[in-house]
Amino acid sequence: MITAVDDELWSAIGDPTRRTMIDLLLSDGPGTATSLSRRLPVTRQAVAKHLAVLDRVGLIHAESAGRERHYQVDEAQLARAVAQLSAVGSTWDARLRRIKRIAEAIERTRTNNEGA
Repeated sequence: MITAVDDELWSAIGDPTRRTMIDLLLSDGPGTATSLSRRLPVTRQAVAKHLAVLDRVGLIHAESAGRERHYQVDEAQLARAVAQLSAVGSTWDARLRRIKRIAEAIERTRTNNEGA
């Protein structure tokens, strides 16, 4: 079974600050832009922009509580991302095994030709 890769999702995950934000939300639970900015080397405004990107691809969702928005990781979307990464890894493992077999066949042929 081939899992389609969502480039927008992986572009969002590709940013180190956003990955750290996901880690913080997973380890600490829901957080606000303000609480996350205290733990990151970026401004609250930058955190808000990163949260908007993560929200747009569905990795997080927000709930309003008064004037604050509390963000948490969407576990189903994160599981989808993990499945995509696993599929890509399996595909590359298969490609590398094929390259290895080809290289070994070339080496055997070269060794046999030198011995002849």
